[in-house]
Amino acid sequence: MQGVKMTATRESYGNTLVELGKEDNRIVVLDADLAGATRTAYFKKAYPDRHIDCGIAEANMVGIAAGLATAGMIPFIHAGISVGEDGATHQCNEDVALMRTVPGMVIINPADDVEARAAVRAAAMYDGPVYLRFGRLPVPVIHSDPDYKFEIGKGIQLSEGEDVTLVATGLMVAKALEAVKDLEA
Repeated sequence: MQGVKMTATRESYGNTLVELGKEDNRIVVLDADLAGATRTAYFKKAYPDRHIDCGIAEANMVGIAAGLATAGMIPFIHAGISVGEDGATHQCNEDVALMRTVPGMVIINPADDVEARAAVRAAAMYDGPVYLRFGRLPVPVIHSDPDYKFEIGKGIQLSEGEDVTLVATGLMVAKALEAVKDLEA
């Protein structure tokens, strides 16, 4: 994908949290000793008084976030993340299925930088729990159209066709678009 802007969605997450932190002092970020990997370190540097490192205690971190939410804060905890070169032993493949079992949970798996930034903002404004799934490796920008508008729960058709339907989410959207080109050829 030479010449195409590539950005990891975890970068979008970290950068957008910093922007949101400036706009709303109710934003608080928690992580489980993964501020570097999830890019919450950007928020930690900008707003150290609103960043909590819970150590490697994810279940405890979720409880703390729930308490903060009941107190009117808007907590973000370390997000689902594909770990790229760390390999399959570090990858949670069942995270979406697990999160679907939580009543009222909204799951957002952005495809690129543009969608990830919009998804973080939408999650901050959403009244309820949201699971954001991000990736470590850079992906191409797909949503470069200035008219693009992110909407929770709404899919987007990226290509026209009649013979095959490909459905993808998150990091696999770029791969699906490559498959479309291959199939057209």
